[in-house]
Amino acid sequence: MKILKLNGDRLVTGRGSLNYIKEIEGKRIFIVTGGKSMFSNGTIDRIKNMLETSEKEYRIMSGIRKNPDTEIVNEGALEMKVFKPDTVIGLGGGSPIDAAKVMALFYEYPNLNFEDILKEPLPSVRKNIEFISIPTTSGTGAEVTKTAVITFKDRDLKIGLKSNAFIPDIAILDPELTMSMPSNVVAETGMDAMTHALECYINHNLDDFTECLTRGAIMGLFEYLPISYKENTMESREKVHNYQCIAGMAFHNVGLGMSHGISHAIGGKYGLGHGLLNGIALPYVLHYNSKNRTVKRKLNFLAKSMGVDNLVTEVINLNKLLGIPISFKEAGIDEGDFYNDFEDLVENSLKGSTRSNPIKVHKEDMEKILKVIFEGDMQYFD
Repeated sequence: MKILKLNGDRLVTGRGSLNYIKEIEGKRIFIVTGGKSMFSNGTIDRIKNMLETSEKEYRIMSGIRKNPDTEIVNEGALEMKVFKPDTVIGLGGGSPIDAAKVMALFYEYPNLNFEDILKEPLPSVRKNIEFISIPTTSGTGAEVTKTAVITFKDRDLKIGLKSNAFIPDIAILDPELTMSMPSNVVAETGMDAMTHALECYINHNLDDFTECLTRGAIMGLFEYLPISYKENTMESREKVHNYQCIAGMAFHNVGLGMSHGISHAIGGKYGLGHGLLNGIALPYVLHYNSKNRTVKRKLNFLAKSMGVDNLVTEVINLNKLLGIPISFKEAGIDEGDFYNDFEDLVENSLKGSTRSNPIKVHKEDMEKILKVIFEGDMQYFD
């Protein structure tokens, strides 16, 4: 038996869907967002005007950077305790949405702390807080998933916390909010979505329903992500925004794989963007996993469906078009630092999503894989 949950109560899509803010029933709204972009592009002002017109009380916590850590989450939970919201809005990329997920749960369950949640299961429901997610980048799928990725600085590791209580009640997908994304953000978040879709597709937990979702997301992203990157059209931004959400619906019911395990380890140590690291690692991970007959069959079927010869080659070509580096070294990680940290990186890369990789990965395998990705030598696997 398998129970699937694709999203929360409502998914609001299409141009102008930010106006759904007017329908919020809560009276005290706590908004968690990132840095300057939501202010400079007018999104915060639009939301404030709608809330003020509806005579809502609100508070804004801004400045959530990429790779939110335990400290900022604890800070937000304390602010919520003072403000006493009935509604929480996560606005921006995956970082503020993930941070808001954990803040809301800590606020509703004040006895929770980061030490305990690594040892015991998280609460599975929110009872008093309505959670609304409004993604403004197109990649994480955070608006529909049960995962919140938080950096534990004391461990130099990003950990994906999981609970159905993290699934937002309402997800608002307004493509107009993505139009201000710079090209490098389009590329990195887009490759995060592609990694979600492809790692889900080759995961052995895939079922008939999620196969349709993830295959559709892969083909849609291959078609529209290059256009979104090069031409910045409303249609392409809307398509990518929708397909990345579809990938999120699929992977949080199935699982991911080694690319995410590696990117969490590298990102936790060096602070590089999650989508960037996934984009770098993805072709190497797909190539490695192709040793598995089922994975190879799936990738060949997908390539045939797309009218191409080799799926891994298509990912490599897409990375080149998007300006994604071919290796961790090219991404700017210092060689001395990498090899000094190597044992920790290997150990941390074996955790998390790597545990559900279609091929079981042993320590000696990960040592070779990380060196190959750092140097950019995929031929090592042949």
